[in-house]
Formats: sequence, structure tokens, C-alpha cells
Amino acid sequence: MSLLFNDFKSWKSHCDAEQLPLYQPVVKYEIEQRGGNEKEIWEGLLRAYRVMKEAVQTGLEEEMSTKSGMIENAGKKVYQHPTPVLSDTFQKLVARALAAKEVNSCMGRVVAAPTAGASGILPGTLVTLQEIHHFEDKKILECLLVAAGIALIIEQNASLAGAVGGCQAETGSAAAMAAGAIVYALEGSVDQVFNAVGITIQCMLGLVCDPVAGLVEVPCIVRNASASAIAYSSAQMAIANVSGIIPVDECVQALGEVGQSLEDRYKETALGGLAATATGKKIAEKILIKDIDILPD
Repeated sequence: MSLLFNDFKSWKSHCDAEQLPLYQPVVKYEIEQRGGNEKEIWEGLLRAYRVMKEAVQTGLEEEMSTKSGMIENAGKKVYQHPTPVLSDTFQKLVARALAAKEVNSCMGRVVAAPTAGASGILPGTLVTLQEIHHFEDKKILECLLVAAGIALIIEQNASLAGAVGGCQAETGSAAAMAAGAIVYALEGSVDQVFNAVGITIQCMLGLVCDPVAGLVEVPCIVRNASASAIAYSSAQMAIANVSGIIPVDECVQALGEVGQSLEDRYKETALGGLAATATGKKIAEKILIKDIDILPD
């Protein structure tokens, strides 16, 4: 996209002028960046989506725990609980996002989308979307391309890294990618797709990155679940033509501005927020002592 456009307005203008679906310029970008051909791009996307689905399944079926004690089968607990809060579908959405992210925290195989710290959001949302609407894999792969285009624009104008822009840049961007992808899959207009992105950014704006003990576990995992829920609510509003008022490109600019203004202790340093609480400090001290104990003499 760097050769075609650097913002959402240009992406829309290009697709309107060339009568292209949103995903097609992203295919061209991938070919230009990676070489190869379009067939290889689609094959790579299918492999990535299979890894996403495998991460969800692994998190729901296998033992998910870490030495820190902070990860303990959250996905399975939610998935198997007999009392749904909203609906069976919502319960599955939350469980799947938790499960895929737990696989990452347990050093399993995931797709960084856009980062490993946010790797439960697209799997949770897209697997659930496919189950609800019975989409073929091809449609989901198009969604992944649309999501990638959204991420590329955010990266150019703000950030995708918690160490640069806080958690709003990681789980916030992933939720925005998911929301846009959902609306695209449901045949929403380009304006509706981009409005979903903007609404999501508004909902996630200002979220700090404060990992307890410096591990990508707490609060990262639960944020993947809540971000997935925000992605769905934003998509629902956008496809119903609820306006976010602030244009998506201005939302991205705000994301960048807020990220720059955050103090360093809120940017993945484990020096502020939840990491700096009394309990957070105790956990960090305990984990550090364990690490020292297992070192060889």
C-alpha cells in the first residue's frame, strides 16, 4: 500500500476509481513486497488461517498454564461454563479469543495479528463469524487481507506496538482490524467498513500497556477477549449506519497522538498501571526468584 495509498481516504478512492474490492490492492501489495504470485498469496493466507483455528482449538482442548501461575485455562473455563451472560455465541467468542491468546502465552504456535500480544482477537472473531454465517474459507481469507490493509495504514500513521503506543496500539489495532473485516464479510460498504475501524479505535483509545511482571499474560489475555467483544459491537453499529462522527483517518491520527503522549511506564515497561500495583509487584518478585532458583550453579 505504500505505493498506492497511505490513508483510508486514498484506499477508498483507489478502489472506487479502479472498481476493485477492498482486498485486491492488498494482494498487489503482498506480491510487490514478497514476490511470487497471487496463488501463493492465497495459499499463505489459508495456512495462516489454519494456524489461527488450530490455536483456538488447542487453547480449548489442551492444558494452558504457565510457570507464573497467571495463566490457567481461561478459555476452557469460559467455553465450558453452564451460564452464558449474553448468548452462547458471545460466550464462544470470548472463550476462543482467550484460548488462542493463551496458546501464545504458553509458547504455542500463533499468528501475530498484528502482534503476538493481540493474537487471540482475529482468530476469536473470525472463527466465530464463520460459524455464525457459514462463510467459505475464501471469504475469511479476503477478511484477513482487509484486516492487513487496516493494520498497514495504522502502522504508517500511528503504531502497532505496545512499546510505542500502549495497548491501544496492539489490542486496539487488532480489534479495529477485526471490526473492519467483519463488516466487509457481511457485505458492508467501504464507508461502513472504515466506520467500524474508527468506532473501534474510539473505544480503545488510551489503553495502556502494563504487563504484570513484564510477561504477556496479565492483563493481555483478558484484553484480547474484551477487544473481540468491542470489535463485534463496533461492527454491529457500523453496519447499522451508526456514525462514529470522527473520520477514521482522524481517529488513527488521535491514536498516534495519544500513543506519543503516554508516559514510558505505560508502554510495555511493566513500571506502571497493573504492573505497579502491590499484587503486581509481588508476582514479579516471586517470578524473578523462581527464575533465579532454576539457574544452574
